[in-house]
Amino acid sequence: MIDAVWTVTLHLGERPMLLRPLLFCCLLVPAAATRVGLAQEGIPFSQHGTVSQRVGYTDITIIYNRPVARGRTLFGGVVRWGRIWNPGADSATMIAVSRDVSVEDQPLAAGEYSFWMIPQPDPDPWTVIFSRAAHVFHTPYPGEQHDALRLTVRPEQGAHMEVLALYFPVVAPDSATLRLHWGTTIVPLRIRVNNQRP
Repeated sequence: MIDAVWTVTLHLGERPMLLRPLLFCCLLVPAAATRVGLAQEGIPFSQHGTVSQRVGYTDITIIYNRPVARGRTLFGGVVRWGRIWNPGADSATMIAVSRDVSVEDQPLAAGEYSFWMIPQPDPDPWTVIFSRAAHVFHTPYPGEQHDALRLTVRPEQGAHMEVLALYFPVVAPDSATLRLHWGTTIVPLRIRVNNQRP
């Protein structure tokens, strides 16, 4: 591609400015074709993510799809206040714990759970739900009859996170903090484990 453009420059001599539109087209067409090709292959905008953390003898694994902010108003916009929301896309976000834990001082048995929230405007706390219906789509909510745990947490504000993220910024031998972070909103969950040997 570069050789062809250079050859044209040599032949044009005194009129190299004509090459700029040609160069622009040569670079733009392959890029556009690649984008169209990706869309045609069905690659989702919300990319798949997995987070695993060992805390003491307990493994915590999160499997989710990561929606992108793209300049939208997230909470109070894309995500409505007071409505049950799965923090992810496509398949419902799933959290697995290999041993019994406590989340915000509330017991949660070992197992797999789908993860849901009810966002509220400031200063109200958010509701966090762990549902025994682990392998479901991100909508509709499976229903209260499947709830394993409901608790309330106050969100925090931080730097902008373009793509929804679940991560562990604090890990100790017997506890960890799990953060959900999207836009400038952060929802922290304190998880405590039992460190008796298995």
